[in-house]
Amino acid sequence: MTAPLDLGALRRDYATRPLGREDLAADPVLQFQQWFTEALDASVLDPNAMSIATVGDDGQPSLRMVLLKYFDTAGFVFYTNLESRKAREMANNSRVALLFYWAEIGRQVRITGTATRISAAESLRYFLTRPRDSQIGAWVSEQSRVIEGRQFLEARFAELKARFAAGDVPLPTFWGGYRVQAHTVEFWQARENRLHDRFSYCQSGTGWTINRLAP
Repeated sequence: MTAPLDLGALRRDYATRPLGREDLAADPVLQFQQWFTEALDASVLDPNAMSIATVGDDGQPSLRMVLLKYFDTAGFVFYTNLESRKAREMANNSRVALLFYWAEIGRQVRITGTATRISAAESLRYFLTRPRDSQIGAWVSEQSRVIEGRQFLEARFAELKARFAAGDVPLPTFWGGYRVQAHTVEFWQARENRLHDRFSYCQSGTGWTINRLAP
């Protein structure tokens, strides 16, 4: 039996700039846009990668990584197989949570909200921007289903690549996007001595209430 890893010794000190109330935009989407731009400028790896948590009928949360593809005041948009586990769970419980973690700059953004399907037309506009092999890949995977092995995926990919060789790859009827409308948004900035700066935006009428949270 191998010796246990001393995970308690894994730590690093943060030396990042402070985040004060005066630094925040009145709207969380504008604040997110500022931070996302700064993540891009800092060459953060996959800055649009986010975890999304859904909840099943049995109350069991489920978490996975997806890619944010668009955001505005209406919400945060991602795409997936509409028959996947996450899609089935969102159909029964539209309440979800998102998390962005940008380790290189010591920041997190946490979002809670409700997820709704976007239109097929909007999904098609994005689908047409994907590389051709990624379009075919959307057809291949019966996401979250048990499969016999890797060879099934490769054979299915070759079959569909041949089928669609003569023209454009159509949008699968079982693939599309979701928009998460935020109800709360938290911005977390790492600070020295674990005394992190945290600010939470909560919907209040037509605006937002901003509160500092203890780290």
